[in-house]
Amino acid sequence: MKRLLFFDVDGTLYDSDKKLPNSAKEAIFKAREKGHEIAIATGRAPFMIKEVLEELEIDTYVTFNGQYVVYKGEVIYTDQIPNETLSAILKFGSQRNHPFVFLNEKEMIASAGDYESIERSLATLYFPYPQVDANYYLHTPVYQTLIFINEQEQPIYEQQFPEVQFVRWHPQSCDMLPKGGSKANGIKKLLEYTGYSDEQIVTFGDGLNDIEMLSEFPHSVAMGNGHKKAKEAASMITAHVDEDGLALAMEKLKLI
Repeated sequence: MKRLLFFDVDGTLYDSDKKLPNSAKEAIFKAREKGHEIAIATGRAPFMIKEVLEELEIDTYVTFNGQYVVYKGEVIYTDQIPNETLSAILKFGSQRNHPFVFLNEKEMIASAGDYESIERSLATLYFPYPQVDANYYLHTPVYQTLIFINEQEQPIYEQQFPEVQFVRWHPQSCDMLPKGGSKANGIKKLLEYTGYSDEQIVTFGDGLNDIEMLSEFPHSVAMGNGHKKAKEAASMITAHVDEDGLALAMEKLKLI
């Protein structure tokens, strides 16, 4: 059966040093040779995965946790938090001295400068502090916004803005998504467009933002380094990303 394989980036394709292991690269090219189609499913923006897209020759991807979906180079679906809602969250956050970062397919822009939480969080992705424009979302499409709060502060926002999901990716930061937004939702939009069935999908992930795509499709793999909840959601658990976990899982699933 021809399958469509969706790979998360950080902690799944990329190892602990944010590098693509040779074993993973070789496995993906072997899977393509066997007729399977390769795609990315990530919380990152398109501009943040350019290097891995080029290295693996991939032109199909679900980015921003499902808010920006591309099939063979063509944008087929986008979604975003309405500006009215985003404006209310920004006002609420500014009263608590919490900054934000706006993202679209081309760039990221901070709502304010000189916040250590922004610098620390983005440094883990090897990105510098963005340029600042507090009104960026008012004149340019924004497909995802990052909020910089700790875990104790998160419930306050969840109670105040129930129409928004706050998905943690760093101790000091959350992705903000429309209610119902997820990588799984983005994948479903792609299935509607391509005609693939759920049975043909295999998802690979490790984080909290992978839970939906690991649980909603019958074939899914959580990395050994993954979050406990990601492992609970998956149909299979493989080895740590640093120990060729991706290639081992693909062998076990007879994808290569």
